[in-house]
Amino acid sequence: MLISIVAPCYNEEDVVARFHEEVQKVADELLPLGHDMEFVYVDDGSRDRTLAVLKRMADGDPRVRYVSFSRNFGKEAALLAGLRHASGDSVIVMDADLQHPPQLIKRMIDLREQGYDQVIAKRTRTGDRLTRTLTARLYYRLVNRLVDVELVDGVGDFRLMSRRVVDAVLGLTEYNRFSKGLFAWVGFPSTTFEYQNAVREAGRSSWNLRGLLNYGLDGLLSFNNRPLRAALWLGVGLLLCAGLYTAWIVGAALVNGVQTPGYVTIITAVTALAGVQMVMLGVIGEYTGRIYYEVKGRPHFLVKATNVERTKDLIP
Repeated sequence: MLISIVAPCYNEEDVVARFHEEVQKVADELLPLGHDMEFVYVDDGSRDRTLAVLKRMADGDPRVRYVSFSRNFGKEAALLAGLRHASGDSVIVMDADLQHPPQLIKRMIDLREQGYDQVIAKRTRTGDRLTRTLTARLYYRLVNRLVDVELVDGVGDFRLMSRRVVDAVLGLTEYNRFSKGLFAWVGFPSTTFEYQNAVREAGRSSWNLRGLLNYGLDGLLSFNNRPLRAALWLGVGLLLCAGLYTAWIVGAALVNGVQTPGYVTIITAVTALAGVQMVMLGVIGEYTGRIYYEVKGRPHFLVKATNVERTKDLIP
């Protein structure tokens, strides 16, 4: 069985060679068991010497395939490119910073041989700050009440997928991709196991608070239309409140005569309704923007350099 290791890289010159050494060791252990490996590295427009390191690795190991983007297109595009270039019977997606322990590959393969199409590694939050742990739990509890798939805290991209799962994911051609949700959406028999959270070996994470918030918003909007439905029901609720308030004003005028309306009440109502309208316009704008990107049909990425001979893989 051929196993493809897909590893997106962004500014990983300090660690990617070390990562490759570790997965090479695992590959050498699996070869006598009838498992061969290929390594697919996707350079997501790194600003350091990541591409040079990948080229050197490819010169020393014929199993290495690399793809380098013309600029930074984001991890979702890198994952997509890696899956498109992987030719294995099973594909394992990993981070190149060694936060995903290569030693777990053998365990994934053992579970795959038991008939599972997806073998998912769930990291514990040991060592995380309390605020981050609580925020993550709150986010997943909220999102799972809204989205159409189940997202599990601690479950990310680190997983093994059978060829039919990979083909199913590649068949989803949407531009705004949220891979964690797509992996859950395609289904197929799956199993999950926990592993100890590992420390990044070198370099700095490219994720910041803004990026995490945008990523969380993508997850919320990619798999449901409930915010739009909420806007509809909020509008109906406000309309009913306005009708009741009008009836109350008319009744008071008939009983007590016309009185001068309160300035504070008017200002409060106008400000509150304007705020609600702006929020709802923002929600509608988010969905409209996604439609806009889908309609344009731009490729997910552009390739600057690769050692892959199959040119059809270069067409996103």
